[in-house]
Amino acid sequence: MGTKPLAIFLMGPTASGKTGLATQLCRELPCDVISVDSALVYKGMNIGTAKPTAEELVTTPHRLIDLIDPAEAYSAADFRRDALEAMRDITAAGRIPLLVGGTMLYFKALLEGLSPLPSADAAIRADIEREATEHGWQALHHELARIDPISAARIHPNDPQRLSRALEVFRISGKTLTELTQSKGDPLPYKVLQFAIAPAERATLHQRIAERFEQMVQQEFEQEVRALYERGDLHPELPSIRCVGYRQMWDYLAGNVGYDEMVQRGIAATRQLAKRQLTWLRGWPELTWLDTDDKDAGRQLIEQVMLAQSTEQ
Repeated sequence: MGTKPLAIFLMGPTASGKTGLATQLCRELPCDVISVDSALVYKGMNIGTAKPTAEELVTTPHRLIDLIDPAEAYSAADFRRDALEAMRDITAAGRIPLLVGGTMLYFKALLEGLSPLPSADAAIRADIEREATEHGWQALHHELARIDPISAARIHPNDPQRLSRALEVFRISGKTLTELTQSKGDPLPYKVLQFAIAPAERATLHQRIAERFEQMVQQEFEQEVRALYERGDLHPELPSIRCVGYRQMWDYLAGNVGYDEMVQRGIAATRQLAKRQLTWLRGWPELTWLDTDDKDAGRQLIEQVMLAQSTEQ
């Protein structure tokens, strides 16, 4: 472990204060931020993703944001490749990679490596989509529960992307996603300090989520999504448009729901996202928890990093 360079993971649910804490760290430690957020990779999706502002990016630059168009796809494998390259550059400059975000699958892929899953098969994927149209995603979730109960317990019936992929993997390889993911790739060649930040009370997190969503809709979020809606080449099944908040605003622009219902659905979807993120984190090993409302949280983190640095010298 002593020969490995240092890296910091700063994880947490949405609206927990990760960006503010990362900014504090970068003021006091030689850290460079790498975003670990599957929504921040999309260009033109700024307000609804709570992307750092231009002013914030001047003082605290973030890598791995604004990488692709919303019509494009970005996988955990893409993230791992790009993150490792960014980490090498940061370490070579004598600085510490600070990985900040709430996409736990990306953190897991980076930390543990990726299993050798089969490539996508367009024909099989189309068959699955057709079955979903005829019978519903719930029926396909029942099929997954029969062949791979572990994956079915982890994948929600309303998560068609991951549900489709789990079925696709089985139909291509004859092996379940659980079987294949027991085989990991190369582990991360860094000594990692892992932190998670969240309010001590769930009600506080819910309040922060509601306040942030309402602030977004006051900041021309509707105009941002309308620009995507009017492009003509995007649709609600794309990973970009399925991002929390964007799907709900899209439905409003399509006339499927009213404005007030859109806001309530957006807040509810964000709460569900936070719940899933916290579920991941509760089972995460070697994790130091920080309280969003603790004014000394940043100092605690900084002291642990400095201690780790001193023991390496």
